[in-house]
Amino acid sequence: MRRTDPLPSAFAFALAPALLLLAAAPAAAQSAGPAAPVTVVTATRTPTAAGEIPAGVTVITRQTIEARGYTTLAQALSAVPGLTLVPSGGPGGVASVFLRGTDSNHVLVLIDGVPANDPADPNGAFNFGEDTLGDVARIEVIRGPMSGLYGSGAVGGVINIITRHGEGPAHGSVSLAAGTQQTLDASAALSGRSGAFDYSLAGSVYSTSGFDELARRIATYTGTRDGFRNQTGTIDLGYHPFAGTRISLFLRARQAQYDFANLGAPAFDSPPETGHDTSWLGRLGVTSHLLDGHWKTSLFVARLADDRHYTLLDAANADFQTNNDRYHGYRTDIAWNNTLHLPDAGPLRTTSVTFGYEHRIDSVRTSLNDSYSDFPYQQSTRAHATTDAGYLGAQATLFHRLTVTGALREDSASTGGSAFTWRAGAVFALPEIASRIEASYGTSFLAPSLFDLYGVDSGGFVGNPALKPERATGFEVGFATDWAAFGRARFATTRLTYFGNDIKDLIITQFSPVFTPVNIDRARIRGVEATLALHPARWLDLALAYTYTDARNAETGSLLLRRPENQGSAEVTLRPSHRLSLHGEVLFIGRFQDFLVDNAGNPTSVGNAKPGTIVDLSLTYRLTPRLAVFAIGHNVLASRFEPVNGLQTPGPSALFGVRTRF
Repeated sequence: MRRTDPLPSAFAFALAPALLLLAAAPAAAQSAGPAAPVTVVTATRTPTAAGEIPAGVTVITRQTIEARGYTTLAQALSAVPGLTLVPSGGPGGVASVFLRGTDSNHVLVLIDGVPANDPADPNGAFNFGEDTLGDVARIEVIRGPMSGLYGSGAVGGVINIITRHGEGPAHGSVSLAAGTQQTLDASAALSGRSGAFDYSLAGSVYSTSGFDELARRIATYTGTRDGFRNQTGTIDLGYHPFAGTRISLFLRARQAQYDFANLGAPAFDSPPETGHDTSWLGRLGVTSHLLDGHWKTSLFVARLADDRHYTLLDAANADFQTNNDRYHGYRTDIAWNNTLHLPDAGPLRTTSVTFGYEHRIDSVRTSLNDSYSDFPYQQSTRAHATTDAGYLGAQATLFHRLTVTGALREDSASTGGSAFTWRAGAVFALPEIASRIEASYGTSFLAPSLFDLYGVDSGGFVGNPALKPERATGFEVGFATDWAAFGRARFATTRLTYFGNDIKDLIITQFSPVFTPVNIDRARIRGVEATLALHPARWLDLALAYTYTDARNAETGSLLLRRPENQGSAEVTLRPSHRLSLHGEVLFIGRFQDFLVDNAGNPTSVGNAKPGTIVDLSLTYRLTPRLAVFAIGHNVLASRFEPVNGLQTPGPSALFGVRTRF
């Protein structure tokens, strides 16, 4: 049965302070000034102030990355409201993201606008556990259905990883750090523009011996460390043949090697399974500003390649298991994107139209050769697919109060599937009380993976070429207010959002009459995001975020796995002097449903996994305007939280380093 109960009383109690603040908004915000604008590109494909976007938006800048001591992509995303990060141990292991209760493959990841989800992954998900941040300029997280602009996979939202680009005079940075667990973190970047040429070069190396990912409570725990090594390099070159036009070449290569625990049945701990992942992304493009800058048009051709290899060779383990698995995924993406800025007319201001076309070719080659208790297992996929899509979007502000956005897109795949998706939203400004009302509604879809369509294995699994795309509708309604108090125009900002997703034709594997994937499941998700940002003094910033999520199988009413009902974060930044800054971050993950593993290492049943709290600290001291030293502490309270039951969050670690700019 589908649950229709009202929100639990504990949830209502937790939201009471925010609701009281919102109710008092007219009186408290009389002297509130305008908020400092944060510009976002991903939400509408054109630079737009975050306050004019009818969607949950989080922007993680380079300054934020350095101030909070983030070294990996997973760390940077862990405190985003509405986002649940599920790492299978430490860096390098598979890390999934559940955005507003949707599945891990319902998040579309972009690298500078190029779709980066690995087509060779069996369910098309992105692994958030492998990337470091040495070449990253900012990360934009957009929550809500975005298929109307980006197509397949953008059901829960979009995460755009934006790399460094060259501009201004030559400048650069170098960062060197070392710490516990034999950790080394080094990165360097150089960028600028000279005449008709611009350039950006970035490289990083990260290495750690890590921790044993197996939960310490399990009897087979041995303390065997699961290490991680990552090398990433990025080159972005631009040539401006004449004013307003840039021809660009972008190359990004990443190589990662990591060890991770294999739970097995029962779990064993030595030696760990080893993964190697080599990926590269190349993009050649041209961007022009025409009609006195009113029309921006760009054309690019991108090529993504990913080669993953997993090995486990241990004849002595209790499960007699060996693995030798290869995944090769390739994508060619050709895209033509346009933004047309229209002149103001009557009540219409800042009107823009976006439109474009995309042609994508995905191909995969996978080969799994495993053995379990002396029983061989093979799996393979050899397939490719093409997708053609066109999109159209528009946004405008009416009477200086109402900003409306809309988008629609048609995708057609060679595998026989097609999808028409759209999104519409509005933000209504109430400057008299320094507030705004936000609302949006949209449709989205996820195309079947090539494994679901054409994969085969020795256990009788056969892909289903007749699969339909998973389809979803999503909405959100929110209210945000800037507060003035104690002589500060932006003393506080509150935001409260109610969201929902309804997904049908979910793809699951059935065992009878044929072992094959089918479209038979449905999900219903409802939740609330509440945030409070305080700026009581120039030297102090506080931020609180809370997300309640009720994600259920719409057929049975059972909770979906690894979606905590309650999740929150608290952040504090202190700047006692112009040289010293300190940042603390507390992340709370409530209980959730998971596959449980007992203390003997044996899988038992589905049930409630325990909650956890993780605390991180960072400190930066500027010796000169260009030279700073820093210290970072992760999991300083030694939490043994298990984001995946049986696998433990990394233990306490410390990193000490120096950062210089020139």
